[in-house]
Amino acid sequence: MSVTTFLFYVFSALLLFSAFRVVTARNPVHAVLFLVLAFFQASMIWMLLKAEFLSIALVLVYVGAVMVLFLFVVMMLDINVENLRHGFWKHFPLAALLGVVIALEMAAVLMGGFRAVDVPVVADAAPQLPNTQELGKVLFTQYVYPLEVAAAILLVAMIAAIALTLRARKDSKYVDPGEQVRVRSRDRMRVVKMAATQAAVEPVSQPAGEPKA
Repeated sequence: MSVTTFLFYVFSALLLFSAFRVVTARNPVHAVLFLVLAFFQASMIWMLLKAEFLSIALVLVYVGAVMVLFLFVVMMLDINVENLRHGFWKHFPLAALLGVVIALEMAAVLMGGFRAVDVPVVADAAPQLPNTQELGKVLFTQYVYPLEVAAAILLVAMIAAIALTLRARKDSKYVDPGEQVRVRSRDRMRVVKMAATQAAVEPVSQPAGEPKA
């Protein structure tokens, strides 16, 4: 057994264990941490397959951004685990049946890829490019239009998310910045002359030498 094969089995075993602990851990924070471990093992498997770009992207995007966000959200929500356990065994038979159906469908699709097929060998006289450079070359030449469509969809989704968070609420104060800029000094304060409602009281004079009260 080669070193690459041994590492593949080690990373695969850790990946399966961490994925199993994601769905069986009682503490949501522990489940998120096991999911981070699963992403790391999947990244190492990509590295063994010489897909360096996918491996680094998996670590930077999912582990470095998405899962850290999930972890902070789960920690701030303070989820009551006891309430989540109610009705677990009631819905367990249906969930188990759906899991078996999904596993059979995945096995029927994936087992065809492990059959022995003759792969034609094409002689390439051109120098071998790095994995990331070859991926960028194909992405920005052959798939440049799908890339631009995906970028436009993500831009629309980002604008929609910002628009949803900027909805006017009745329980919060809102000031129009345009009105603040156009305000004038005489609009802020107005001097009004009003008649006195009570006559002024003159102070009572005291005799000399008598201490003041």
